[in-house]
Amino acid sequence: MVALYSHVQTLLTVLGRRFEDKSKGATAVEYGIMVAGIAALIIATVFLIGPRLNVMFQGILTQLGGPVGS
Repeated sequence: MVALYSHVQTLLTVLGRRFEDKSKGATAVEYGIMVAGIAALIIATVFLIGPRLNVMFQGILTQLGGPVGS
């Protein structure tokens, strides 16, 4: 009877570890998807706002008298 209990306990421990590892893997995949989404959002923002910022800074530079050292 003790041997049966020992086998059942070992089986439950192994199954528990397998499910635990799968949830960690899923979490890593979810974080990877989130990071990819954030990176895509940053790249899109730079492409959309970048030219406007460049024009704005060029105007400020012109008002200040050009680049320093030229």
